[in-house]
Amino acid sequence: MDKGRHLCIAYNIPLAIMLWNEDVAYAMTPFKLLTAPVGGWPLQEYNKFALARYIISICSMSVELIMSYLDIYYGCSDMYEILDSVMIIVCAILGLVKLSMFRIYADNLICNYSSAVSDYLAIDTEAKRTIMRRHAFMGRIFFYSVVLFGIFVSLGLVTAPIIPSNKDAQVNVSINDDVLGYPISSTCTLARFHFSTTLYLVIFIVQSFLIGATFFSNLGNDSLFLAITLHVCGQMELLRIEFSDFATEKGNVNQDFMKLVTRHSYLLNLARLLADAVHFILLVQLFISSVLICIMGFQLIVALKVGDALMIAKTAMALLTFSLEMFAYSFVGNYLKNQMEEVAHSIFSCNWHCMSVKLMKNILFVIAQSQQPIQLTAGKFLVVNLQTYMSILKTSFSYLSVLRVTLDT
Repeated sequence: MDKGRHLCIAYNIPLAIMLWNEDVAYAMTPFKLLTAPVGGWPLQEYNKFALARYIISICSMSVELIMSYLDIYYGCSDMYEILDSVMIIVCAILGLVKLSMFRIYADNLICNYSSAVSDYLAIDTEAKRTIMRRHAFMGRIFFYSVVLFGIFVSLGLVTAPIIPSNKDAQVNVSINDDVLGYPISSTCTLARFHFSTTLYLVIFIVQSFLIGATFFSNLGNDSLFLAITLHVCGQMELLRIEFSDFATEKGNVNQDFMKLVTRHSYLLNLARLLADAVHFILLVQLFISSVLICIMGFQLIVALKVGDALMIAKTAMALLTFSLEMFAYSFVGNYLKNQMEEVAHSIFSCNWHCMSVKLMKNILFVIAQSQQPIQLTAGKFLVVNLQTYMSILKTSFSYLSVLRVTLDT
């Protein structure tokens, strides 16, 4: 946990930077708004108030998980509610893992975000601003895409109890007509109690809050990590351009080149901190996403069979959200690897043949490092890239086809 803090101190980067300009606000404000409510924003002041937000979020997802588990365990719900409960359980587990791991590895994220603020404050050319803005825009695209679908899924869970659906009698368990509906399936724990209208509304709002905490903990932390990883990719691209344009006929060649080598080593360390912070999260994410694609696909098939329009829309949005979430990690992991490998090509294209023998040895060292790039891994053994994403999709849909056959029989 102290590795990130030591790296920041070594490069004289303040652990929290309060001075923001327009570029920093453009790159970071959306992610701050989404992660600060659950205590996950890296540049926050780590006081008792931040700890309280974190504990409330953890407790909210734990309560949500327990309620959904009890409903499945006692078998009080119908097929739709069981599938919804399974989705809520795995989302709560993912939210707990992400919020906890990013809290444990907070120094890694603090170092990266503090470095990003310093990079934006040090912009001196319009070309640099354009490249950094482009990568910030890519982070925003992932942010808006995932959050938009996540909002639809959350609204589907919240509004499902108050909107009539076309559930077929064959997929329902016999339940009394006076059972109340809740955003989180609570047939065994709450729904059979005869609460007053006021108390029912209070419970309904509290459960909606629990779903919101899960939403912020999952998609907020995903967007936070993807944005800072894309920023590192942008810095790698700037470094690649500097290597390509490196001139050997003016200035102090040795000193200027060693600055670039030091910058390259520094960016590799930042990427390594990010990879260390997310490897366990990605292991859980890939496994759960595979299971969820099967479950949501099966639920979508059932909804199509019975003609339930509300369930079709909600399930389709959930399926798209989980697929997009996994694709975002895979794309960014693949992009990070490519940017690091491109550094070697840019060095080779510069005037290295005009340099001294000592500098040529340093070039070989940088090229060797670029040929072994830092990659996002799941559990430090499975590389997360687009090939992995396609393999997971193929496996998930293979199992889904088996489930579809069992439904037809």
